[in-house]
Amino acid sequence: HFQMFKGFEKVKDVQYVYTPFDSSLCGKTVSFACLIFLIFHAVGQILNDGKVFIHLCNYIEPWDDLSLSQKKSLNQRYQMGCGCKITTCYMVPCSITAPNECLWTDWLIERKLYGHQAKHYACIKRSDGTCSWLILSNTARSQL
Repeated sequence: HFQMFKGFEKVKDVQYVYTPFDSSLCGKTVSFACLIFLIFHAVGQILNDGKVFIHLCNYIEPWDDLSLSQKKSLNQRYQMGCGCKITTCYMVPCSITAPNECLWTDWLIERKLYGHQAKHYACIKRSDGTCSWLILSNTARSQL
């Protein structure tokens, strides 16, 4: 069973978003605002027929659970990550295999996927073509 969401007039290539019916397979109940967040991050499997499939491996957070810096970054910082790939590190050793990758270490450090790194950093493409973590806060400028 899948939940089906419609109404993506503002997102050109997406007409439908499908998630597993059981919210436990997504980690949390998915809201419309959350789906927009997911699409802006280009997560999920976007098919040629305008369908997006979201599953357990995607970053899924309800709008109300997002940090203020995440919400502010939807139209700013996250778009700078186009072309970057995030590689999740579940156990050591782990490393990136290409210069356009960022290593996501929340699970390794905190034993949860949506930890400090997910809430406060974005994987951003730099001017030299490499990708690295950049803090989302407008006041601080630090990299992981």
